[in-house]
Amino acid sequence: MDPFERDRDRRKKNPFDIFGIDDDFIKDFFDDDRVKEDLKRMYEEMMKMFQNAEPGKPFVHGFKIQFGPDGKPRIEDFGNRTVRSPQGKHQISDEREPLTDVIECNDDISVTVEIPGVEKDDINLTATENTLEIKVDTPQRKYHKTLNLPSEVKPKTTNATYKNGILDVVIKRKAKKKDDTGGYRVNIN
Repeated sequence: MDPFERDRDRRKKNPFDIFGIDDDFIKDFFDDDRVKEDLKRMYEEMMKMFQNAEPGKPFVHGFKIQFGPDGKPRIEDFGNRTVRSPQGKHQISDEREPLTDVIECNDDISVTVEIPGVEKDDINLTATENTLEIKVDTPQRKYHKTLNLPSEVKPKTTNATYKNGILDVVIKRKAKKKDDTGGYRVNIN
């Protein structure tokens, strides 16, 4: 018996098999024109960052892929942005856009934001009926993101906690989310 047979078989498999994703799904995903455009835009932005990076100055850039209720992928990038200087030259902003997750529940909306390296008192959080703005401006770290919320909320019900670089925000919805699984009871005359 070959003691390395199991490892050879494992190497032949599709690396996405650990997620239960088949090859056709991957091909379809990358054949989507919207996905191609998003990836191209992010690639171009990252290339601008590399070309204009200052030696010794760190920058962060990444992306996450999330599937919406319609099954279509949504790509969101995060990290430093390129901005134009007054002379028109592209440069890397000191301000980072943090990685965020928004979860829509029946009674509220939960937002999780990764903003490591800051203190609770450094975070400026502003909620309106439609948006949530997160801003940090310290000499060491600068973060900024304005989120358009998926439904109207009651800003005065906002509850936020910050621990180990993770900001968790929960805001009550103005109206409950309709439950599509319950159906509508029809009275019979």
